[in-house]
Amino acid sequence: MTRDVILVDLALQGGGAHGAYTWGVLDRLLEEPWLQIEGISGTSAGAMNAAALISGHVDGGADGARAALELFWRRVSQAARLSPLQRNLVDVLMGRWTLDASPIFVATDIMSRLFSPYDLNPKGVNPLREILAEAVDFERISRARIKLFVTATSVSSGRGRVFRNADVTPDALLASACLPTMFQAVEIDGEAYWDGGYSGNPTITPLVRECESMDTILVQINPIERKGTPRSATEILNRLNEVSFNSVLLKELRMIALLRRAANPGDREGSRWAGMRMHRISTQMMTELSASSKLIAEWDFLCMLRDEGRRSAQDFLDRHERDVGVRSTLDLDALLDRV
Repeated sequence: MTRDVILVDLALQGGGAHGAYTWGVLDRLLEEPWLQIEGISGTSAGAMNAAALISGHVDGGADGARAALELFWRRVSQAARLSPLQRNLVDVLMGRWTLDASPIFVATDIMSRLFSPYDLNPKGVNPLREILAEAVDFERISRARIKLFVTATSVSSGRGRVFRNADVTPDALLASACLPTMFQAVEIDGEAYWDGGYSGNPTITPLVRECESMDTILVQINPIERKGTPRSATEILNRLNEVSFNSVLLKELRMIALLRRAANPGDREGSRWAGMRMHRISTQMMTELSASSKLIAEWDFLCMLRDEGRRSAQDFLDRHERDVGVRSTLDLDALLDRV
């Protein structure tokens, strides 16, 4: 039976190579003609997925968007072939997706704690710049119907800046993905920026304020909860980053939950926040992968994540297709209960 078209927004988290999981989710959702994407808010890898999708969608529709996403991740994989960050032979033979035992990764990890990117990479080279130039058409994004919101964090103020379609450039995307221990801050209009995850991963506010859709699908990469206490330095740092990168998103979700209980019907913006229908697509796999795997860009790994994303999206559709446009499927009240 044919479904009526429903406007939806997408909120896409960052997470390095784990963003290939989001590629798979988007690849599956784009096969549904009843889902019409109005706006996308993305950070880091989420922003790059969003930019590729919109770039391909302008002239090619859903098929063009899917092709553009595949092209982007293929370019990422091809560029990584020359990277010194590779799995060792034992991990390859055992089928383990980790760099934890890679001497180059270990050395790089130690060096990043002793030296800054300004010491180790004085020219500020970022291989993603060339990939974006090849895989994303920024002129198309500037005239696209789908609204794009890319978040980066101001180094001086700590506040997030949201770049919209006409302002989205390679620098804006690189700023959104600029981890300060790996890359030099990206300067835009005289302001230096770091990874958008510190101020919104991703930012929900522009979707509420600037889009008509009342349904937002969050594609989650960073786990909100992890069992056990991290012990190693790498595990501790990874969990700190996850907590930090999820904090602003959780505040926005809690605000929606709170306004549902207390919003004044006469408060137009408050009522709109309260009426938002939230959905989430995620996978347990992200809690099982090592933090170092975010730097693995082998094609087989990216395809595995893509396939897991497609499975997750299919599971969401099987369980909640009829809920989209009707009710939230993400239990926001549970977030309030934890406060």
